[in-house]
Amino acid sequence: MKILVAYKRVVDANVRIQVRPDGSGVVTDGVKLSANPFDEIALEEALRLRDRGIATEVVVATIAPADAQAHLRNGLAMGANRAIHVVVEPGREVQPLTAARALLKLVEREQPDLVILGKQAIDDDASQTGQMLATLWGRPQATFASKLEVAGGKATVTREVDAGLETLEVDLPAVVTTDLRLNEPRFIKLPDIMKAKSKPMESIPFADLGVEAGKGLETTAYAPPPKRSRGVMVKDAAELVAALKQKGLL
Repeated sequence: MKILVAYKRVVDANVRIQVRPDGSGVVTDGVKLSANPFDEIALEEALRLRDRGIATEVVVATIAPADAQAHLRNGLAMGANRAIHVVVEPGREVQPLTAARALLKLVEREQPDLVILGKQAIDDDASQTGQMLATLWGRPQATFASKLEVAGGKATVTREVDAGLETLEVDLPAVVTTDLRLNEPRFIKLPDIMKAKSKPMESIPFADLGVEAGKGLETTAYAPPPKRSRGVMVKDAAELVAALKQKGLL
């Protein structure tokens, strides 16, 4: 069984985001970039399936500029068998539909039994790529997985919904997107980093995939959230209600 894991590079979750003065985007120069936390969980789950003998190969893939090789080496150091780098021009925005189309091309090449990716990326919070990939591929999907079991050509996924927990069973091949409570990614040790340098990494120019890269959305401007105003002490609940009404919040 082969598992393909989508592994996006984003601004590190611990970095305080700054908007450029002209509002054209966020500052990325000199900013630490890391794996999307949800995609790290996806990779960890794939590795656990391989460790249990359910999977035989884990392939990690990213769509990013040429300088993202170190990011993929991190995925190889975690334990992936090999990596695929779809290379795009620096500064190019890859929207969810474009990413799903590119991943579909990789799926057609690799013929995985399972595709796992994070439920969303922390930079755009779109939560669309996995669902779009499943639709384009014509295969079942199970999103927001907090538990995953694979056996007998089927995947059983427990997912969190508003009413509690829901369990789905889907036939493989399928697409699964991961939630935070699925697992905790392993710590990468120095020997694993050294081993990752010798693992295979394939680079594919984005143009070679023959993917339509039309923009579905156009961002006109970025703006930071307004600064938090000072708190106001009130004497009682009646004064609080009156203040909220005055501000139009009630």
